[in-house]
Amino acid sequence: MTDDADPLAWETHASDVAYACPGFEVVHQDVRLPDGTDTDFDYLTEPEAVVVLPFAATGNDSDEDAAAGDDDAAEVVVIEEWRQAVSRVNRGLPAGSIEPDDDDLAVAARRELREETGYEADAVDHLCTVEPANGLLDSVHHVYVATGCEPAGEQDLDFNESIRVDTTGFDDLLAAVRDGRIRDGRTHVAVTRYALERALDDGSRDGGARAGASAAVDADAAPTQGGDGA
Repeated sequence: MTDDADPLAWETHASDVAYACPGFEVVHQDVRLPDGTDTDFDYLTEPEAVVVLPFAATGNDSDEDAAAGDDDAAEVVVIEEWRQAVSRVNRGLPAGSIEPDDDDLAVAARRELREETGYEADAVDHLCTVEPANGLLDSVHHVYVATGCEPAGEQDLDFNESIRVDTTGFDDLLAAVRDGRIRDGRTHVAVTRYALERALDDGSRDGGARAGASAAVDADAAPTQGGDGA
């Protein structure tokens, strides 16, 4: 351990791949804890991924409104996919792993949206980046908001993907996240973060409007007060 290392940091003495399969590997490490205890640790490693919150085009000029928070202007493209680990159909958002030659994450987001849903986006913007379970794995999810999404062809699925495409209103999607009908973690992060940013933006606009109105009232009142003083 170096002198400037965090006192909570573990020392890694050895590291090797204990198990590998398409999509992920399990890494086994020999480590030393801060109190000097020697032990081992296993975690799952996988490529970083993109998650897409795609707003469908509305057929008019209001696609920009969806990006600005007017969620009634467009529905969200969602997928239903069989998840063998939990033995049920999972309803959520399109997502996929980043390829080794992906230099632009926005391009990767467009590709995964196109492959899983058959939709293409007019615009793609970064929303947030999260580590969903960094006590067990090194996954990194980059969440993007796609607007102006329109059907562009058939899906291009991997051999082991079973995906059905649907659309739903954003408020309905948010309600399904809140009441537990949707349990997919990536969808929870994307939908609630988008809702949070929308609420904060609305609050800022409302606060600005109130401040402007207050300033106008003060300005109108100032001459009257001055006249009264004279």
